[in-house]
Amino acid sequence: MRLALKEARKNFKSSDGGPFGACIVKNGVVLSLARNTVLKNDATCHAEINAIRLASRRLKTFDLTGAVIYSTTEPCPMCFAAIHWSRIGKVIYGTGIKDAAEIGFNEIKISNRVLKKLGKVPLRLASGFLYDECRKLLKDWDKLPNKRLY
Repeated sequence: MRLALKEARKNFKSSDGGPFGACIVKNGVVLSLARNTVLKNDATCHAEINAIRLASRRLKTFDLTGAVIYSTTEPCPMCFAAIHWSRIGKVIYGTGIKDAAEIGFNEIKISNRVLKKLGKVPLRLASGFLYDECRKLLKDWDKLPNKRLY
């Protein structure tokens, strides 16, 4: 998670996207590390999607069975679906969707727990991991004078 936090902070200077980072690990090996790059003109470039793309390229397969994704904030429904389709087995996240919405992000307020239940998805979820550090990331970003919401 600390790698994802560090990666997300790169957007404080680059302004490529919001304060979101993701890291995919399998068998103790980091497969990918990514941040949100939506502001490079692609609404699908959330940190989790970018991390899945990188990990899939690295392994030359869409199937990321056995992998864990660390996300600084609870994945949105689009990212949750991509995580499911890539067969990642576990999501560990810090802040929740509500935390991102509180600082102005246009979030669809459907939790991963609800999506898991509705879709009968076998994905394991762990929330609140390094919550204080992930919350600080959002608060620090919210203080930036030139931030862009999307």
